[in-house]
Amino acid sequence: MSNNNNRLGKGLDSLIPEQIDSLDEFAGESLPQEVIASDKSAGEIPIDNISVNPYQPRTDFEAVELQQLADSIKKHGILQPLIVSSINDWKYQLIAGERRLRAAKIAGLTKVPVIIRSFTQQQQLEVALIENIQRKNLSPLELAVAYQKLVDQFNLTHEKIGESVGKATSTITNILRLQNLTRKAKIALNDGTISEGHARTILSLTDPGQQDKFLDYIIKHNLTVRHAENLVREFKGGVEIKRKKVAEAEAPQKKLTQDLGEYLGTKVNIYKTAKGGKLQIEYYSDEELARLYSQITGKEPTF
Repeated sequence: MSNNNNRLGKGLDSLIPEQIDSLDEFAGESLPQEVIASDKSAGEIPIDNISVNPYQPRTDFEAVELQQLADSIKKHGILQPLIVSSINDWKYQLIAGERRLRAAKIAGLTKVPVIIRSFTQQQQLEVALIENIQRKNLSPLELAVAYQKLVDQFNLTHEKIGESVGKATSTITNILRLQNLTRKAKIALNDGTISEGHARTILSLTDPGQQDKFLDYIIKHNLTVRHAENLVREFKGGVEIKRKKVAEAEAPQKKLTQDLGEYLGTKVNIYKTAKGGKLQIEYYSDEELARLYSQITGKEPTF
């Protein structure tokens, strides 16, 4: 198998961007190893030895989308192996990946990477994966990995995933969209440098270079999600953001900070973080602390 065929990519059975990376690196230890290590367990079999699944839930495939995927496969290979079940020594039945199989045929491939599982193994692994999602507090990117496995390896639609894990279909779709972030942005999201709200704002930029540039701007100026949303339009238009624009976006928060400081009669600072921020109220004596306590709570301190 070639290096391109041997790599796991973003999946989604969609167009593969130029900058390919493995989302599996963000899975951690939260998912069953069988779904994470599929690139290592995959082998190649002749494409003509695979019969389609008669119970495939989706039977309509857009010709244009198939051709686009076929073009991507020609360039990058099949990044997510198909799942098959063995019928005999040479014949296999497809469990998951009919769209990839059809596109591979259009691309002229004679062999495709597959993972061989029995239907029972497939069902058990699907249940284990869904239970893992429900029971563990997964990060956004860990969820993206898990949901993508349910799409690629178990033929589940976004709607079906939502029903299985108790989430709205739109929530599943938004989490899966995180795969379209650049690797740099994924790392920033994964380590908490930016929030999921920041990430969704960055995703409004389709160009990877612009994504990374705007990510740097968010971090450099410690932008809140709202400020980032206000400024991303500048990047969409290819306009260099001036410091004045950043100041304008930050003005409402600075005004609130100043007003709060004047109300309390002391210095107030706000420190923005990926998930909100921290409010610092300064005092210079025990008496002033007592005054601030009374002013904020309306009660007299007991100490």
